[in-house]
Amino acid sequence: MKAVMYGAGNIGRGFIGALLSQAGYHVSFIDVAEPVIRALQENGRYPVRYVFTGGHEDVWVENVTAVDGRDPDAVAQAIAECDIMATAVGARVLEAIVPHIVRGLRRRWESSRAPLNILICENLMDAADMLRKMIVSLLTEQEAAVFSETVGLVETSIGRMVPVQTEAMKDGEPLRVCVERYGFLPVDRDAFRGPVPEIPNLHPASPFDFFVRRKLYLHNMAHAVCAYLGGYTGKAYIWEAIEDPDIFIIVQNAMLESAAALAKQYNVPLAGLMTHIDDLLCRFRNRALMDTCARVGGDPVRKLGASDRLTGTMRMIADQGSVPVWTPIGAAGALYRCLQESGMEQTDGNALSALASLAGLAADHPHTESVLAMYRLFRQGEAPAAMRRAAMERKEALTGSIL
Repeated sequence: MKAVMYGAGNIGRGFIGALLSQAGYHVSFIDVAEPVIRALQENGRYPVRYVFTGGHEDVWVENVTAVDGRDPDAVAQAIAECDIMATAVGARVLEAIVPHIVRGLRRRWESSRAPLNILICENLMDAADMLRKMIVSLLTEQEAAVFSETVGLVETSIGRMVPVQTEAMKDGEPLRVCVERYGFLPVDRDAFRGPVPEIPNLHPASPFDFFVRRKLYLHNMAHAVCAYLGGYTGKAYIWEAIEDPDIFIIVQNAMLESAAALAKQYNVPLAGLMTHIDDLLCRFRNRALMDTCARVGGDPVRKLGASDRLTGTMRMIADQGSVPVWTPIGAAGALYRCLQESGMEQTDGNALSALASLAGLAADHPHTESVLAMYRLFRQGEAPAAMRRAAMERKEALTGSIL
């Protein structure tokens, strides 16, 4: 059995490629990083280190090789011959690899109409629809029909946290990737063409939208809130941020209000989401992972998007009949960092303009009022404790009398 892993970066090597290898596939990584390509070709294996507070465990991922992504013919041949494929190249690179995918599909169709499922392992909403449009735009009408019948574009939910790899983490092995133990991979069951392959820790789910929203509006949202508060208070690492009692309370409560909305929207038991929250909070405390607030909070412009992890979570909570109280703190942190990185003055006017253009929130929108109130605390240099108190006071005013 042959697999193609398009992208030999942290997720490609540290999660998906390893998963495919452990399932018995011979994995061909496609990448443009020459040192990585050469090392994979020469060694035929690479190390993965599972890190946890207090220690680590090393494993070797065997039966692998690499293809130079700058060689279109070699890339096409690998895709033509494989039984399954995955992408983990990053949202901004996805469009650049589409012509190579199309070339591979055409070569494949010359001799076979066997199904090919492509696991899309990108941190991207509606990734399958986006990739489908890009591929179909390069196909003839007849090819598009074959594509629809034989190629499954399978969205995934990547929950494993894989930080930027430092030289210390590589520990003398250039190909080493340090990751957390979490290896659960939900995938869209309904997107497969042909049988769903048997791969350890692959969890086919239907409907899949719940897992997409759980990842974005619970995991990603909480990670971002933690990162912005951590960076604001001068903490380098996520584990340092979550150890701060006030940040912990803010993050935990943001997760709880999101979980309540998710449970209501998808009619799933709240107990399972509560367990997931506890697990995430423990994983955020993983010191050995050395994940930084700078990395997790990177690209605040995207993270403030109307349907992304912060604004999107607030909208979901409101759609389910509640008022977001804790999530606006994270949105305010992203807004503060966004203006800081752009060199703009920290003013209410600039904040309102950014919320309108990035989050789609007009000046009179209820979420704008909530975010702006918290943003002013950031601008004034207030500690997270003040933000916690402000959120608790707002929650108290909203709750009213309870029997």
